Amino acid sequence: MGKSTSNDKAPAPEVVAPDVASARDEGAVTRSKAESPSAEAYQRAMDPHLGLVATPVRTLVRRQPVTLPPTASIRETALLMREQRVSSVLIVEDGRLFGIVTDRDLRNRVIAEDLGTDRPILDIATVAPLTIELGSTAFEALVLMARSNVHHVPVMDGARVAGMITATDLTEHHSTSAVFLAGEIYKQTSVEGLQRASTRIRNLQRNLAAADATAYATGQVVTAITDALTTRLLQLGEAKLGPAPIDYAWVAAGSQARSEQTAKSDQDNFMVLDDAYDVARHGEYFKALAGFVCAGLDACGYIYCPGEMMAMTDTWRQPLRAWKQYFHQWIEEPEPKALMLTCVFFDLRHIYGRAALVDELRDYFLARAKGNGIFLAYMVGNALSHQPPLSMFGKITTERKGEHRGTIDLKHTGVVPIVDLARVYALAGGHPQVNTQDRLEVASQSREVSEESARDLRDALEFLAVTRIRHQARQMDAGQPPDNFLALKELSNFERTQLKDAFAVVQTLQSVLGQRHQAGRF
Repeated sequence: MGKSTSNDKAPAPEVVAPDVASARDEGAVTRSKAESPSAEAYQRAMDPHLGLVATPVRTLVRRQPVTLPPTASIRETALLMREQRVSSVLIVEDGRLFGIVTDRDLRNRVIAEDLGTDRPILDIATVAPLTIELGSTAFEALVLMARSNVHHVPVMDGARVAGMITATDLTEHHSTSAVFLAGEIYKQTSVEGLQRASTRIRNLQRNLAAADATAYATGQVVTAITDALTTRLLQLGEAKLGPAPIDYAWVAAGSQARSEQTAKSDQDNFMVLDDAYDVARHGEYFKALAGFVCAGLDACGYIYCPGEMMAMTDTWRQPLRAWKQYFHQWIEEPEPKALMLTCVFFDLRHIYGRAALVDELRDYFLARAKGNGIFLAYMVGNALSHQPPLSMFGKITTERKGEHRGTIDLKHTGVVPIVDLARVYALAGGHPQVNTQDRLEVASQSREVSEESARDLRDALEFLAVTRIRHQARQMDAGQPPDNFLALKELSNFERTQLKDAFAVVQTLQSVLGQRHQAGRF
């Protein structure tokens, strides 16, 4: 039967030379629910330089799909690929897509393994490959390829195969640097190699800023590279330590989960282990794996979380049953300080391993959080602890002392208050979306917030986040480390007015949310 390279339960790969990592290059990747941003949100990510959001996938499909039935031989496949001058063939029968075979599969799974060419094509195929819909955008394809390290993606029109797009197709539409950087990451065989590759992330963000990319698009692309680094570290860790003894999932929290990272990011992650976990038999393995990955991320520039919200911390490396107990206590017996520290875990996204563990955990806490007045009141209280820097007269106030005197913190007093509002809306409505823009969009549809207010918050978030990204790009251009502290002199008078308006929107909606939930604590 064909080889699926799904990472839903990923075996430990052997550490291979740079050109041979393609055995999993076209793999079927199990994606957790609520991972994909909405098409509407992508349309907000307009980027005139990249041209990818405005480019429909359908315009990249230039020919009918080249297909063969599952019974075709490997030799027939190679002959057809040569005749049609294509680098891949889709396996289709009765209109159903079964899998894909690429030229790399012929090289790595046939020639390198000295496999007979009379064998059926399914013996070397990747079954159930990742696909993309005909109505999607090229930007969605870019993020999919970069995040999952694939270079061929079948295009579907519902259940019908409509064609194929490749990384080369995107090359002609600019900005595939993220795809190729992800490819370089998957070729690395050591932490040192990953560290060298990661130095290009800052240039990637600078290029996106120079191209006037939206904050939404920048966050998606930069985070896709973080996902690739994390996945490759886990693969290298499994190669070093041996196959995982039980199922597990590596889960991103915070800005990585929300796909909102910039070049200045720390780590927020945890591990969900199968309930078969026994600390005596399995504890040392997962402690070593988590330590290897977190240390590797730190080496790649993702500093250790100051609050130790990482899988290397024993508390945050637990079986599913323990995670359910954590969320049960946070929701049913809320305590302000505990929630302030752990609210980051309500933003979660599956990165590697068994996605079903993450789906079950998300379903568990969303069902208990939805409409839970007391819990939501405490979450609102935490959200209101991050206030925009406006005086009672509506003027922008700056830091009064310390090394950042005279600046505003664009992260904690700008972006974070909107992230907090969107999180409360999502939990109140039981919505699985994680990205802040997506949460605001679905919250307006379910009337957790009015459409006008959600639109104002989305615009405020985009302005604040873009201002932060451009500030960091200017620092990197000057050879300085990026931070979140903006001096108002960096802005024009027009931009200062926009900044004040954005803060006023957040302040108003914080007040509305506070009034709505203030009775929930009593």
